[in-house]
Amino acid sequence: MDSQQSRVLVQLRDMILKGEFVPGERLAEIPLAERLGASRTPVRLALASLEHEGLIEPSPGGGYQMRRFTPQEIADAIRVRGVIEGFAARLLAEDGASRQLLRELRECLDDGDKAVNKPSMALDDYAAYVEMNDRFHRLILEGCGNLALRRVMDMLGGQPFASPSAMLPMQSSMEEGHQWMKQAHRTHHAMVQAIERGQGSRAQALGEEHVEIARMNLDYALERPELAAELMPGMRLVARKARG
Repeated sequence: MDSQQSRVLVQLRDMILKGEFVPGERLAEIPLAERLGASRTPVRLALASLEHEGLIEPSPGGGYQMRRFTPQEIADAIRVRGVIEGFAARLLAEDGASRQLLRELRECLDDGDKAVNKPSMALDDYAAYVEMNDRFHRLILEGCGNLALRRVMDMLGGQPFASPSAMLPMQSSMEEGHQWMKQAHRTHHAMVQAIERGQGSRAQALGEEHVEIARMNLDYALERPELAAELMPGMRLVARKARG
């Protein structure tokens, strides 16, 4: 993925999760390209990626439209991703990762450090982190050598908010998002350390714990709807359960 496409994908995902589109709203390439100051090609590719993530859906009239989600389907997808990635990390730790894979994982850690270990993060830093984060999780899943896990993850990728980076921008401010990313990246470091040391149980636990940041964001918003409307406008895309 080139830098412009990565940047457009981050911007569109951030706009969705901030509630800048309402359920059923059509997402057309030309207006979005003009709004983002980008060409149509990266917008088209970004929309296809967002459909795969489950954030948007095909429109009856062609193209894409915004969809609505339920809290349960989001929470379920997040939890399942943690189980899959945790098991993949365990397999890597127990079977042994190749030198090439460990080198690529350390490169991810270095790239992540460059993005988050600074006083503040700009949009380009967020885009760099998202690209690194997707690469990191892909390396672990592909490196474990379990084709069944990869197939399950491919199916899960079509569920709302289930991809590794789908929930990353969902913060009340850029500064708060920066702190969450620092915490998530510390877990990346711990996972690689566990894999290097052959600590299967620890690697699995860290993989499952890693998704808790996304799940806590969801729980926080659902428990405090009056604050979520202000701090996390994207939560208006989530259907509220009826009280009674």
